[in-house]
Amino acid sequence: MTLDELRRNRPRDPFLQVSAMAFVALIVGSWLFVDFDWPEPGRAWRNLLRFAEESRPTLTFAWWAQTVRFDVVANTVALAVVGTALATVGGALSVPGASRKLTEPTPWLPDDRPWARAFGGLLRGAVRLGLVFLRAIPEYVWAFLLVALWGLSPWPAVLALGLHNGGILGKLFTETVDDLEPAAPRALAALGAGRFAIATAGVLPQVQRRWLLYVFVRWESCIREATVVGLVGVVSIGWAIREARARTHYDEMVALMLVSALLIVGADALSLWLRSRGRSRWQR
Repeated sequence: MTLDELRRNRPRDPFLQVSAMAFVALIVGSWLFVDFDWPEPGRAWRNLLRFAEESRPTLTFAWWAQTVRFDVVANTVALAVVGTALATVGGALSVPGASRKLTEPTPWLPDDRPWARAFGGLLRGAVRLGLVFLRAIPEYVWAFLLVALWGLSPWPAVLALGLHNGGILGKLFTETVDDLEPAAPRALAALGAGRFAIATAGVLPQVQRRWLLYVFVRWESCIREATVVGLVGVVSIGWAIREARARTHYDEMVALMLVSALLIVGADALSLWLRSRGRSRWQR
């Protein structure tokens, strides 16, 4: 069979074709609607050369030690760790109310009581809507609002990370529970076990490994987000970048950006190593 015959006889999915055309139309429409204004090339080039000249970091240990303060880097990591911990706890606590299986009148078993099914559906819809709301608002916006309410302290940043990532982890944890192998929880339910016993003995042992992988992934993101929320005034690398930009010390700003990038790369490498160690241990 020739390539032309393979191309003519390939399976076609109308839904995918319509989706692709709609996506292209959306890109074209967005481009026309926003009215992008290209900068004047000569001016942009001159600004780039001037910025490159002013942003060269000094290659001395004393300058780097003064610019990249240990307490600022430590605060960034601490914000990410505590924010991830809050997100993990919040996401796990949302699962009993958001899971399609756990909100059934009898988990993993058929039940014909319409009022009980309706109550479970209302509870599930409310909790899932709350999770959508939490993750729909960016962590920077959460931090901006919480700083206005709470004042400048680490807690607005920690809560911003916890709220946004809690909504994400809640969804991931819930989907994992709903998609797990039903044999164990179904057997416990058939023996008359309560909802708590089913969740702790039949569900948690099956999902805890994948939950831990999700937590590591979100911790990587929290390292980056902890830098971003610092732009609202909470002490972190983002705060130091904002201060350097306000003083037009572009060399310090670039140095801090490099440290932030290295910190994120390090967090990514550590998370990847921990996940690979976990997979190899669980597969034994």
